[in-house]
Amino acid sequence: MIFEHTEVRRMLADTLRRFITEQYAFHARDRIAKSRNGYSDDLWNQFVEIGVVSALFNERQGGFGGSGFDIAVVFEELGRGLVLEPFLGSAVLAGRVVSALGSEAHQPLLSDLVAGKCIAALAHGEPRAHYGISHVETHAEPAGDGWVLHGQKAVVTHAESSNMFVVSARTSGDVRDEAGISLFVIPAHTSGLSLRGYPLIDGGRAAEMTLRGVALGSAALLGTPGGAYPEIENAVDAGVLALCAEGLGAMEAAKEATLDYLRTRKQFGVPIGSFQALQHRLADLLIEVEQARSAVIRAASDFDGHDRRTRKRTLSAAKYTIGRVGTLVAEEAIQMHGGIGMTWDLPLTHYAKRLVMIDHLLGDEDFHLQRYIALAVPGSRQ
Repeated sequence: MIFEHTEVRRMLADTLRRFITEQYAFHARDRIAKSRNGYSDDLWNQFVEIGVVSALFNERQGGFGGSGFDIAVVFEELGRGLVLEPFLGSAVLAGRVVSALGSEAHQPLLSDLVAGKCIAALAHGEPRAHYGISHVETHAEPAGDGWVLHGQKAVVTHAESSNMFVVSARTSGDVRDEAGISLFVIPAHTSGLSLRGYPLIDGGRAAEMTLRGVALGSAALLGTPGGAYPEIENAVDAGVLALCAEGLGAMEAAKEATLDYLRTRKQFGVPIGSFQALQHRLADLLIEVEQARSAVIRAASDFDGHDRRTRKRTLSAAKYTIGRVGTLVAEEAIQMHGGIGMTWDLPLTHYAKRLVMIDHLLGDEDFHLQRYIALAVPGSRQ
């Protein structure tokens, strides 16, 4: 099997890396992380102009990519730069469900998402769900020719800056049933929808969402009532792949920073990288990072054109590996830097935080190990 990227993907990766290097220096990123929005509108528009958002959608949706390897290429570079803009929430998660379930009436929204004119967020996770995709307590009740929603959503990233929300709600069935989940498109300032925003530990912002009697018309429903689960699952799978690739990019950046430090920091008149004990630790780290890269390549390869079980099992293997290796890279890189590795002004600290957070998003190491094992049992459904 050939794992070389196409010329278009190589050009995209080179362009994106060069842009991030020139425009997304650490001091600029730190300022963005502390801002009111948690991302930069100006830089978001520049990312859109060079085609980064379009690369996450296929031609039918109005983009030029959308495959597993397209997602991996983009998010690896975003991970290298610790980019905070809402690619995951808007383009991958919200964009995929709108594309899959939207009617002709939702086509303008999809076009705006692909063009980067609209920022959307998929509000699906709930306080008691613990990574369970089918766990939905928020409920929607029919009201005339529309719906009324009640419930809560947790850790909705970039919620305060979003123009539109795609919110899951149960229209039938029990709390953990896959059947009976519906999706609704809700404008940001709809009456009854409230947000409690807060900064995230690794930069950017998120919010807790409360829906109290949110009244919607029939056009707000995406697809058919109760039939949204498969597309939510597909969008989350794309999000898992994106996070794995982002984690790989962050690991590569942390590894390169550590290598550079070992080559330049001197002790007893020689670079500390010449010490055998540190060489052994770094060699072990490089092997682990390459294993993580192999897991991401396999997940990207299996993402398109494979059966559900194969796709989900490979994704869980990659997410588990990224979680385990990411934690190892964060710990080892900081320790090999010594005391300076803990300082706020060193980018390494922020890479470490992001790697830890990536492990906890869309299912942590333990969750995906259990899912991987369960999917090995014939007849099981996870």
